[in-house]
Amino acid sequence: MNRDDFNILRSGIIYFDNGATTLKPKILGEAVADYYDNYSSNAHRGDYALSLKASQKYEETRYLVKDLIGARKASEIAFTSGTTDSINKIVFGFFKDYLYDGDEVLLTKSEHASNLLPWFELADLKNLKISYIELDSNHEVLLENVEKAITSKTKVISIAHISNVVGDIRPIKDIIKLAHSRGILVLVDGAQSVPHLKIDVQDLDIDFLAFSAHKMCGPTGVGVLYGKEELLKDIKPIIFGGGMNADFSHDGTRIYKTMPDRLEAGTPNVAGVIGFGYVLKYLMNIGLTNIHKFELELKEYLIKRLKEIKEVTIYNEHSQSGIVTINYEGIFPQDLAIYLDKYNICVRAGNHCAKILKDEIHIKNTCRISLYFYNNKEEIDRLIEVLKNPNIKKEII
Repeated sequence: MNRDDFNILRSGIIYFDNGATTLKPKILGEAVADYYDNYSSNAHRGDYALSLKASQKYEETRYLVKDLIGARKASEIAFTSGTTDSINKIVFGFFKDYLYDGDEVLLTKSEHASNLLPWFELADLKNLKISYIELDSNHEVLLENVEKAITSKTKVISIAHISNVVGDIRPIKDIIKLAHSRGILVLVDGAQSVPHLKIDVQDLDIDFLAFSAHKMCGPTGVGVLYGKEELLKDIKPIIFGGGMNADFSHDGTRIYKTMPDRLEAGTPNVAGVIGFGYVLKYLMNIGLTNIHKFELELKEYLIKRLKEIKEVTIYNEHSQSGIVTINYEGIFPQDLAIYLDKYNICVRAGNHCAKILKDEIHIKNTCRISLYFYNNKEEIDRLIEVLKNPNIKKEII
């Protein structure tokens, strides 16, 4: 699907590391080059034509994000440097003042480091309790286990919509409905879901959402922080400087702007945000629903082909995303990844920044094959051919 839009695919690589970052379509490079070549200037700073154009293009992207995720207002969207930055700004800009000694935060052991470490830091700072939602036998999150984990002290659930190793799609709408019935707020890590699913934050009733542009064909260094307007009015900036203040004086008196400017101190990644806007239009034209459907077709085919190899263990056969996590008997995951690279096949090996998932799957490192809409069955066939190589272990040694 749309393979001709990606120059890098002409090199012959087979790219199966889309969970880490995606390939970039030609339209992104063209949009960024157009900015740098023809109207390179700071956004929201100048009263001249070049700056006004940059500002206009920058804000157009904000409205595209609003439409993409179904937000009520563009002011509920702040640009950050990525999912990690967004989560930190939510944790330390909002929940630092919202939570008190003894309050409980619910997480899972399959969360990415970016949705664990900020909470660990805040827990130490505020004497919070960190608890974990139990995973089922498939290492997935069930609503009944969320309900079982909630206590009278639970004040927030912070959870990925799709986990980056197991690839399970959590029942976010039901989780949020349950949480809200108990007065609990929910932060959703959308890094692995927004690029692959049609998300509607109003329908899901999401309180906070974080995701990255680079995982959805956009540039690195651009992320999105979404929050409900009534919550964002209480969020405090954790980075201070130009652009986010309305006024300040020598005695320390200062007035900070309203959202979204309050969270966008300093010169933003103007080129990246503008380029992201072009990519958003590109993805919306393809359709996120179409992307998800195609990925599931590819995954079903991939699982079927992997089962032909008795040495391969599949850890998440039944998850409904384009992530497949495996190991090959007798081969260390990193060695397998290096071997595949000899044949221009790119996969991810290691713990995938989910270091405490080993408590659940009882193995520290795996190989992850993560699909996107520009992958195809021919690439999967090549992967299987290389994995079936009778000399695979000799080549690795």
